[in-house]
Amino acid sequence: MANNNKLPRKAILIVNTASRSGADAFEQAREKLTGAGVELIDARSVDDPETLPHEIKAAVKRAPMVIVGGGDGTLSETVDDFLGSDTVFALLPLGTANSFARTLGIPLDLDGAIDVIANGLPRQIDLAAINGDYFLNNAALGLAPKVAETVPHGLKRTLGRLGYLLWAGWSAASFKAFRLTVDDGKRRHRLWATEARIANGRFHGGIELIESANVDSGEIVVQAVEGRSVVKLGWSYLTSALKHPSRHDPLTEFRGKKLRIETHPRMRVSIDGELGPETPFEATVAPGAITVAAPRG
Repeated sequence: MANNNKLPRKAILIVNTASRSGADAFEQAREKLTGAGVELIDARSVDDPETLPHEIKAAVKRAPMVIVGGGDGTLSETVDDFLGSDTVFALLPLGTANSFARTLGIPLDLDGAIDVIANGLPRQIDLAAINGDYFLNNAALGLAPKVAETVPHGLKRTLGRLGYLLWAGWSAASFKAFRLTVDDGKRRHRLWATEARIANGRFHGGIELIESANVDSGEIVVQAVEGRSVVKLGWSYLTSALKHPSRHDPLTEFRGKKLRIETHPRMRVSIDGELGPETPFEATVAPGAITVAAPRG
């Protein structure tokens, strides 16, 4: 268990070697963690993602800290097992976008991430949930799930974020806007949108899009790219990446502890890059739900 200002020195390492950088990183991570003073009770390389939940569940019961190596989808899929536990969730960002690591300020290189695990601080953060399924960072409706569902695995693995962008551009040609309804418990807000982001963290697709979101705010944010123009959606991504003052122009935001989301037509949601349920659904937040290994300062 972590005390108020120190992380545990004992941990179990579990790396998803099916993630983009996982296969190359496992042996290096094991050696460098030991060299940094982290005692590894166990270290497991997992090449079948379906076995990850079992591995994580068992590790949480055995160690004061579990280090998970993988992309945003891997991290989000395994985080449920840390709920109600004193075990610290630590991460090695080995995916394509690594949005959750960016939100926490964790370096994306292996040495920097290991330095956080060895010398960082425990930090309590919120978890967001869709229909009770918890996730770490960001979910999306619109073009993002379409890209996640259809992007060729080879393109994603070879080109990373560039592959996503290329496929998103291709997919946008046949994409149409949708009617979005957000019920905040006081009123139902209806609008046309090309994308809706359900956010616990600031980054989506590796770009800081939801600047008002915070992992310890106790609220969830729904950010809609308003209108019917796919060109405006692309402009939103570009201006956000460049931090241009016009990046906020097409955006409408709603926030609260529980929001009901509906669309017409019905749409599937992408949760940290992995496909989730269809609309309608409820988005909720669990304040201070888990403890993570975070950078000092």
